Amino acid sequence: MRKESYVAIGFIVMCFNSLYQYSWNAFEPLFEEGFKVGLVEIAIGFTLFNIFSSTFQPIGGNFADKLGPRNIGIIASFLSAIGFLGTSFSPSILFFYVFWSLGSIGEGILYGIAVNLAVKWFKRGTALATGLVSLGFGLGSAVADPFILMSRNFRDITLIIGIMEFILLPILLSFAKYPMQESGKSPKEAIISLKFWLIYASYVTVVLPLLVISSSLFVIGKKSEIPTTELYALISIFPVLSGSGRPFFGYIADRLGVIKTTLLVNILLSFSSFLLFMNLIIPSVVMIGLLGGSIITLYFNVSGIVFGTKYSTVNNGILYTGKAVSGFLGSVMYSILFLYGERLANLFVLSSSIIGVVIFLYIYNQVRSGEKSQVNKNFYKFHKG
Repeated sequence: MRKESYVAIGFIVMCFNSLYQYSWNAFEPLFEEGFKVGLVEIAIGFTLFNIFSSTFQPIGGNFADKLGPRNIGIIASFLSAIGFLGTSFSPSILFFYVFWSLGSIGEGILYGIAVNLAVKWFKRGTALATGLVSLGFGLGSAVADPFILMSRNFRDITLIIGIMEFILLPILLSFAKYPMQESGKSPKEAIISLKFWLIYASYVTVVLPLLVISSSLFVIGKKSEIPTTELYALISIFPVLSGSGRPFFGYIADRLGVIKTTLLVNILLSFSSFLLFMNLIIPSVVMIGLLGGSIITLYFNVSGIVFGTKYSTVNNGILYTGKAVSGFLGSVMYSILFLYGERLANLFVLSSSIIGVVIFLYIYNQVRSGEKSQVNKNFYKFHKG
């Protein structure tokens, strides 16, 4: 197979993966009505998604890096489908938690495999390739959300999605394959380095605005009295913005540099959080969509640069567990703060994104210092020789 085919496989897989995150705002009112529960109980479902998706990504990534992505990918495909099929037949919120968590395990493993098909096969133009794969993580929901919003209940639409995944995804993953010769640091070598945990901390804090909007846009829009038609349009366009930002900033990163582009995006995300704090909801959501969607793939590329690609599925999977931390902060914690006051909750988002920028600025300076040191070593070796 041509390596471009792996980008296509990853893209389609990500289209279905996106339904767990970027269709949440469309599903949320249906879940509330169908299960007869409140905002915090529903927010727990989004938190469970982030916990199980991110926790099992490095576990699945370990098998994928050592044994290949095919078999573990097929198993994950069935789990992802069970998440929707089980939700369709759940008699209570507790059953929903169980099935949504199982589906989230599959989604997390598939996410890692899909992105790393691009990371591993494309040594040049890596950021653009990963951006194109991740484009599906927005476009899938953009197609599905209007149908979900028009649905009278969650059971019919989740049944349809589950059947589609059960049939299509295992077939696609049967063609998944990684290249044979790669180099890079093992997970053990990566996680004992300070640089890894600085990248991790920056990722957790910077991705928070994206997860807040992903989980609470419906509630934020209602509180700000945005007309229903405009709010539904914003919910539908948000995944498109998130998806389209990924290849766009990937293209920039391949030319400007991944580290510089990531720092730039982080700074702009802080500004978009400031707009949210000022209750400028629409421009804030637009900016967070465009910028926030690219964050995950940019950080995966940062990890690939620093630690290599041989163990990138598991290393990036460990990094991705930061989404569980941020998912809790951006859904349950944000919802609790929101009950005490919208400005307090949004100040929490703004503070988090600023902390992420400060941490990454330190990483940026460390990487630049390392590059200068390597140039000086090469210069010395050349003239000594």
